[in-house]
Amino acid sequence: MSENQNPDVLVVGGGPGGTTVSTLIAQQGYRVQLFEREHFPRFHIGESLIPETYWVLERLKMLPKMRGSHFIEKFSVQFVSASGRTSAPFDFWEHKPHPCSQTWQVRRSEFDQMMLNNAREQGVDVHEGVRVLDILFEGDRAVGIRIKEESGEEREIRAQVVVDASGQSSMLINKFNLKISDPDLNKGAIWTYFKGARRNEGRDGGATLVLQVKDKLGWFWYIPLHDDITSVGVVGDFDYLFKGRSGNHEQTFWEEVDRCPGVKERLANTEIVDKFRVTKDYTYRAKKLSGDGWVMVGDAFGFLDPLYSSGVLLALKSGSLAADAIVEGLKKGDTSAAQLGHWGPKYIEGVDRMRRLVLEYYNGLSFGKFIRRFPEHQGDVTDLLIGDLFEPEREEVLKSIDQFHREASQAEA
Repeated sequence: MSENQNPDVLVVGGGPGGTTVSTLIAQQGYRVQLFEREHFPRFHIGESLIPETYWVLERLKMLPKMRGSHFIEKFSVQFVSASGRTSAPFDFWEHKPHPCSQTWQVRRSEFDQMMLNNAREQGVDVHEGVRVLDILFEGDRAVGIRIKEESGEEREIRAQVVVDASGQSSMLINKFNLKISDPDLNKGAIWTYFKGARRNEGRDGGATLVLQVKDKLGWFWYIPLHDDITSVGVVGDFDYLFKGRSGNHEQTFWEEVDRCPGVKERLANTEIVDKFRVTKDYTYRAKKLSGDGWVMVGDAFGFLDPLYSSGVLLALKSGSLAADAIVEGLKKGDTSAAQLGHWGPKYIEGVDRMRRLVLEYYNGLSFGKFIRRFPEHQGDVTDLLIGDLFEPEREEVLKSIDQFHREASQAEA
């Protein structure tokens, strides 16, 4: 693209949301420029994909690359109680015998690099190491961005649409004070990486494990990656993990390992191969996801507690929905807030269904008991766990959970 030819769309951020939206728009012949402040590869958390990512990866033409990669194949997820009792695997293929039911555990530095390279291959004009200083507005309409090159040069670029895919640093949330934190999911996490950690044998060797801490005060993720590396992190209420502690996050991590037999036995005789990392203020969303000439995708719009590994799915899903709305809008000359964000309500309904399952886990719902009471919903629960969140019929399982709670309350009365 020549310097004096304005793009149709500007994308801020080169993570999965940004590469998805930019690739799908470029596939339709529009000029797209993407700006990423870092040089890839770069570290990022969020390594476990869930099956519903398949459909967007297929549109992105990423599936052959994923199948040819060294990423660990994932067929299931298992839950481990505070006493160390392991559930039967939630086997995705058994529920839905289709290639979409096999997914991957990815090292995000590598996966995100693959996604960025894929965007380049399909016509996206990608710029790394460039800071986006501001999103420019004329009145209420976004009209472009102001960037700072590595040389120090600053310049403005204009476009019909600006996509904020800047991740949790979310430029537009901060610019317009749009952030809504979730008081029911005020969590934090401490994590690191181990070599030689014990894994399941056979087909379930790539399973994500969710392991409960004693007294249900937190949980561990346990994600097997390639090269015999395992990602292990503890999640808990912010106050529990970070207040009244020594301030030494490594010490806190090991204190919680001692309270989780399932993790402790799996980490025996292992080697730590990274520093301990921390993140706080997990769950939030923006008050709105679009305006005239702009739209937000992925973590720039919102983030949901990672219990069910929904992060990459939500980035890909929002990126694909936004891309379709932008392409449709460009074709008919309508880049209004209503056009660019018409997919928002249905998307948010899906996110809220996953949020409800997260809250049920934290509130102690026994999914085993629920399924014994409502066996017709076993498949529905698995559908939600694989990320099939966005169809209205998924609401029925939540209504039955409400009934399950009412029955339990009446039995106690």
